[in-house]
Amino acid sequence: MSNRHAFPLSFGANLIAPDKARFRIWAPSARSVSLQLDGKSTHPMLRNEQSSAGWFELELSCSAGTHYRYVVQTESANELSVPDPASRLQADDVHGASVVVDPHAYQWQHTDWKGRPWHETVLYELHPGILGGFEGILQKLPELAALGITAVELMPVADFPGRHNWGYDGVLPFAPDAAYGTPEQLKQLIDTAHGLGMMVFLDVVYNHFGPDGNYLGAYAAPFFRDDIKTLWGQAIDFREPEVREFFIENTLYWLMEYRFDGLRFDAVHAISEQDFLDELAQRVRLAVEQDRHVHLVLEHDDNAANLLGGPEQKKYDAQWNDDFHHVMHVLLTGEREGYYADYADDTAKRLARSLMEGFVYQGEASAHRDGGLRGEPSAHLPPTSFVNFLQNHDQIGNRAFGDRLTTMADPRALHAANAMLLLAPQIPMLFMGEEIGATQPFLYFTSHTDPGLAEAVREGRREEFAKFASFADPAKRAAIPDPNDENTFRQSIPNWEAAAQGDNASLSWLNWTSRLLTIRRTHIVPRIPGTQAMDAMILGPAAVAAHWRMGDGARLMLAINLADESVSVKLDALSNTGGADLLFETDETLAALDAGRLPPYSFIALLEPAA
Repeated sequence: MSNRHAFPLSFGANLIAPDKARFRIWAPSARSVSLQLDGKSTHPMLRNEQSSAGWFELELSCSAGTHYRYVVQTESANELSVPDPASRLQADDVHGASVVVDPHAYQWQHTDWKGRPWHETVLYELHPGILGGFEGILQKLPELAALGITAVELMPVADFPGRHNWGYDGVLPFAPDAAYGTPEQLKQLIDTAHGLGMMVFLDVVYNHFGPDGNYLGAYAAPFFRDDIKTLWGQAIDFREPEVREFFIENTLYWLMEYRFDGLRFDAVHAISEQDFLDELAQRVRLAVEQDRHVHLVLEHDDNAANLLGGPEQKKYDAQWNDDFHHVMHVLLTGEREGYYADYADDTAKRLARSLMEGFVYQGEASAHRDGGLRGEPSAHLPPTSFVNFLQNHDQIGNRAFGDRLTTMADPRALHAANAMLLLAPQIPMLFMGEEIGATQPFLYFTSHTDPGLAEAVREGRREEFAKFASFADPAKRAAIPDPNDENTFRQSIPNWEAAAQGDNASLSWLNWTSRLLTIRRTHIVPRIPGTQAMDAMILGPAAVAAHWRMGDGARLMLAINLADESVSVKLDALSNTGGADLLFETDETLAALDAGRLPPYSFIALLEPAA
């Protein structure tokens, strides 16, 4: 196995010798394009008539570290100096020069790493800036590995304006943001994780570009379409072959050159040409080495079950299951506004369906969506087709004050819900700080240097909440933190030192998480392949028992009651035999079941061996 990796891009700058690079840009709206090196010499680029229209290219003597820009003559005869849209590194943020990078500069240490099977995944979503960049994440890895985390998922790293950003305002999708570190530091982070037996995932954004630093429209107008509006501005036109190739190569670049073990594709329901998703999965499955475990995960608000099937079917491994989150959130907090209204009635029944079939909405009408139908049948899919979570960056950060569940739910209920998350056969995901029961918020933050844009983001953020009754008063909306305030970013950092310093609450959560992940690793994960849902019982308004036939024939039973009152149920109604092993229980739940009740805020896991 090679210890150096590079993916040859058809866009951007590629070193073809130590002292020579090939530069290519698709600029169908440009009259001409020149290449400027180190802010000095300028060289006309050649229009490639052999390829499809709009390509300019040039081979030139230069080496790694050379700064370059494209000087574009637009159709209106304006001259525009722009960074490379496929830049591998920026010298000075999104408006600055791009840098020629030698992908072979990093020598990989763990060349025998092939990844891990999908069913072994325990995801830990994190924001790179909150952890101190790539070096800070690297330092955190041994602790996470010891806890039982098998995969860290980085929120987007594509170059964005300023020092602080969630990452979804990225405009240069091939360039890791320099605020987090260098390409070599990112590769070292991934390499180190592999040495610890951990996978690394990356969140990528293909549905829009950020509002600051995207120059594509000036020289590649066909990249966008104006007949479709999105929440984030111009829609990307995936009818164009070059547009498709740009993002497909971005996927392969992260997987092949950086050796990421998987990608999470953000909000792909916003991509109008859904067949692009099929093409993307097929290209990845054909390109990636056959002996590597590489995983593709979608965020898709339409519950598109047809896209799932894994590598064997050249499809995606899983989707983020918002339905599971929403129904659990309603049970934990009692909130009913916004999309939670779709889960406010028959909540236990909806939880049962999510545990058994994945999606709650499989073609039913959604009141939140004005009666529109949502979802596709998903009961035929294995449990591992769904990534479950109680919290993530969206579900915390899209709240006005970034509230975590630790500040909203009864602690006993939250512990029970966490146990259900970590012991069910679906793929579990924790959000950074969740393992220590962090109470610090995770707020929406930016660092736009344009005062006008900063003001628009601030006011737009506050107006988002005007439709909620609790923010009808403008004075309350004015109290929502300013995303562009440095303190908003700093408030969002969990207090990881608390556990190290002996804080009882943090240590209690850490020990709880460790214990559950040990049980999962020992008793659940080896049995997941071949697991099938059996049935789920509604025990009360907030109480459910679910059964799965595991791959080895054992029978897993998980029961939860998130209400503040006990429900009547006999143990023999939940367990077929008296020989079930107790995997986990909250306070004396098994004894209570023997007495005919499932206590308030309780959880129990039983495993009956195969007959």
